[in-house]
Amino acid sequence: PILYSYFRSSCSWRVRIALALKGISYDLVPVNLIKDGGQQFSAEFKTINPMQQVPAMKIDGITISQSLAIIHYLEDTHPNPRLLPQDPKKRAQVRMVAEHITSGIQPLQNLSILNQMGEKKMEWAQNCIKSGFQALEQILQHTAGRYCVGDEVSMADLCLVPQVFNAERFKVDMGPYPTITRLNKALLELEAFKVSHPSRQPDTPAELRA
Repeated sequence: PILYSYFRSSCSWRVRIALALKGISYDLVPVNLIKDGGQQFSAEFKTINPMQQVPAMKIDGITISQSLAIIHYLEDTHPNPRLLPQDPKKRAQVRMVAEHITSGIQPLQNLSILNQMGEKKMEWAQNCIKSGFQALEQILQHTAGRYCVGDEVSMADLCLVPQVFNAERFKVDMGPYPTITRLNKALLELEAFKVSHPSRQPDTPAELRA
């Protein structure tokens, strides 16, 4: 498999965690979202993903874009370890948390939106994350065990950690979100989350390396 990724892209990070958890080896092709006006806008990359976003993955003769679509494919083709619980209620909760982040928070503070916000970039990102985290904190108080839903790592956790990384980057005060903070800390102790971290990627700038 070939993963088109950017070290700091939270969507790319989700997929890197899934690949690490499932022990799938892959080739990484960096796509720098800032350099050269954004390499995702190149004619070459547009043929790989017409949405001009990372991640994209070439695998088993097809190209898949959108992080959750890629993760669902990996789940279908490499079912161990499971990232979706077998219990339908827990499965729904995992999808709910994942969607909450991937649809309700992350796109609102994405690079393409922030570039349109001018001087209000930081304030906008903080407000989007705070309002999303207020709701997410309440949800997780009901669903969480050791991780987002119960005691097994799931697709929800793959979405949570990169979003907390974004929050910290945008200097969001994490004090009001003790559950999110606790879960994030537990997850970052797992090897799959460490090796996929933005500070440890081939395209991580030297000054940001772990």
